[in-house]
Amino acid sequence: MSNAPALRANLVCTSFNQINSKGLFVGDDPLDYSVPALLLQLSLISVFTRIIQSLLKPLGQPLIVSQILGGVILGPSIIGKNGELSSKVFPSKGRSVLDTVSVFGFMLFIFQIGVKIDLSIVLKSSRKALAVGILGFFVPFGLASFTAFLLEKFLSLDQELITLLSRVVILQSMTAYPGIACFLDELKILNSEIGRLASSSSIICDICHWTILSLKYALELAKAKSVRVTLGSLVSGALYILVIAFGIRPAILWAIRQTPEGKPVKNVYVFVVLVLLLWCGFTGEAIGLSSIVACFLFGLVIPDGPPLGSAIVEKLDCFVSVLLMPPFFTICGLQMNVFSIVRLRNVGVLQLVVLVAFIGKIMGTILPLLFWRVPLRDAFSLALIMNSKGIMELAFLNDFKKNKDTSEENYTIMLISVVVITGVISPLVKVLYDPSRRYIAYKRRTIMHSRENDELRILACIHSQENVRAVISLLQVSNPTKESHVNLVVLHLTKLSGRASSVLVAHRKRDKPSLNPTQSERIFNAFEKFGQQNNDLIMVQCYKGISPYATMHNDVCSLALEKRTTLIIVPFHKHWIFEKRIETSYAYRHLNKNVLEKAPCSIGILIVRGSTKKSRYAITVPSLYRVVVLFFGGADDREALSYAERMSGHPSVQMTLIRFTRSSSSENIVGGTERSKVLDTQILSEFNNRFLRSEQVSYQEAEVNRGADVLEVIKSLGNFYDLVMVGRRHIDSPILLQLTKRNNEDGELGVIGELLAASDIESETSVLVMQQQTRLWGLHDPEESTHLRRISL
Repeated sequence: MSNAPALRANLVCTSFNQINSKGLFVGDDPLDYSVPALLLQLSLISVFTRIIQSLLKPLGQPLIVSQILGGVILGPSIIGKNGELSSKVFPSKGRSVLDTVSVFGFMLFIFQIGVKIDLSIVLKSSRKALAVGILGFFVPFGLASFTAFLLEKFLSLDQELITLLSRVVILQSMTAYPGIACFLDELKILNSEIGRLASSSSIICDICHWTILSLKYALELAKAKSVRVTLGSLVSGALYILVIAFGIRPAILWAIRQTPEGKPVKNVYVFVVLVLLLWCGFTGEAIGLSSIVACFLFGLVIPDGPPLGSAIVEKLDCFVSVLLMPPFFTICGLQMNVFSIVRLRNVGVLQLVVLVAFIGKIMGTILPLLFWRVPLRDAFSLALIMNSKGIMELAFLNDFKKNKDTSEENYTIMLISVVVITGVISPLVKVLYDPSRRYIAYKRRTIMHSRENDELRILACIHSQENVRAVISLLQVSNPTKESHVNLVVLHLTKLSGRASSVLVAHRKRDKPSLNPTQSERIFNAFEKFGQQNNDLIMVQCYKGISPYATMHNDVCSLALEKRTTLIIVPFHKHWIFEKRIETSYAYRHLNKNVLEKAPCSIGILIVRGSTKKSRYAITVPSLYRVVVLFFGGADDREALSYAERMSGHPSVQMTLIRFTRSSSSENIVGGTERSKVLDTQILSEFNNRFLRSEQVSYQEAEVNRGADVLEVIKSLGNFYDLVMVGRRHIDSPILLQLTKRNNEDGELGVIGELLAASDIESETSVLVMQQQTRLWGLHDPEESTHLRRISL
């Protein structure tokens, strides 16, 4: 007999063509066939993942934790411990199909990430992001490497663990951009200050990681293989990059130029890209580059955002994220067996390296941020985010296990550390970091509290070209003068689509005007031309914000804070065409509510009920512009009246103030604090004294006893006025409470605003619903401030 060591292998015998079952009644076991087995596996994975997600979401756990735990429950740790059940539902012969589906899903996911990445972020990265990215990789890398060296020297470790430690050091030092992008999106801080810094820093960190990994791969390849094999691998990889960069990318740019702005990209272009994706994946496998890396590089050459990038992402996103990616995470859990952990020494060694790398990354992130005087709380939040683990770490662990670089025990230990770290970091970041905290202003930023010759700082939010005409019309009558000019910031808000990182950038004019300007350029050109026609009395700055609808308010509030804005103007989430109300996305409604809640200054919601068939860009000054203010009482009505008083200085404006009182007394019909009532009396007294003999300003009183009387007055306005102004909040009013029963919608306009925007009010008059600044540092009730300085016009 031979003395050679016996080779042990798991052999799986399976029959060919066992794809579809003929059914139980014919004697077939459906689980012996690949299609029904795959369908059952996908169903179980989806159900268990959703159940766990619904249980863990209130605890602030990200989706990746639920998906991994779903696999753990189905795997040998819990349900799969029953060998008979596991062999029927997840048999070895059926696992290859599920593994193939998961790898294919991961390939498409990484391709999507490549498409979403804007490589210009690297070139535009601030010194802060560069420092965090570089130190955030090399500090943990150095500390963890030194720790691993000491463990190897002073402890007798087996060779497998020694080999694994070098890989764990690199794994724990990396901060993968795909995982960070998903993590920030789930936390809804993608377009916050820390979110943007984390995105930029993670890309820099990724570059450091892949550079080290490439050098290590090249050295290992040179040692293990011949020079011919090494050169062949490197040359073929370089040739592949040249082909996609200088062959495929120009063709893609040509296809984008053939697509008019705002129009969907042709399906044939998407089809060609998807075929090229499959070809790139095959080529990557053929030259030893791996289909994952090849598809990621191909995704990088496709420009992010519309038209092509967003079209590809939208077509793939649901299919990949809902159907193909859950099996990838679940398989990680299926390969994990907590009962395989028998050597506590291995647990201690691996977790010590993980802990040192964790602390090192916190140090590498916090130190440069403290140098730039970032608040410690925000710096620590970013350090935790940079430590979060995601899909790329799981992919590396799976690769280690597939290549037999780690045992089942060590794989389980590392997977537990990934789940624990991510599971702890997510709720911690939610507690520590709230972007809206920084939106609290340290001084009054309202029109009412502005001094006589202060400039009026306005931030106008624009969703589309249809909003331009209405905002320009409002700005025309805002009475800019040499003593008190208007400083206008225009923010074009765009939904994040086909990109992984949010953007908030100042608009830069092209050297030569384009024959086919983008929608943003047309909007900005209209406002810049308007500013020039007003003899520089209106100074215009233009910005473009690209972010998810859920966090779009962060762009609005942060820009308002930076520009020390007095008034934010946002369009209403509905518009009218030929007297018919057209519903727009409820995302705009959510945006408006968030801005109202978190803005550092006053807000005006602009409702335009006129026909949109008129010119989009009104630049002629109207000969007569009638404004009416409905005054019930309260801080918001005072802000509306203050803005209207400023307008009354314009020669074309005729202003009317209608004060609503009870028939039995001359008091306001709303409640509020005594301080608020005093301020109401003061502002009305000053108004009467100032405009007593003015021919452009008139004062009326409307006596009402019930809600129907208020409604009658509003209907009587008809189309006589061009603009109706009213405050948003009217508290403690039994009369207005009667009108809330009439409005079934829980809108953002308040009781009177919702009435003016109601479909049964036959009017084409524009409406501006005002809310005075609500967030002021050190004051729970902003009306406690005793400072009341008015604009004299």
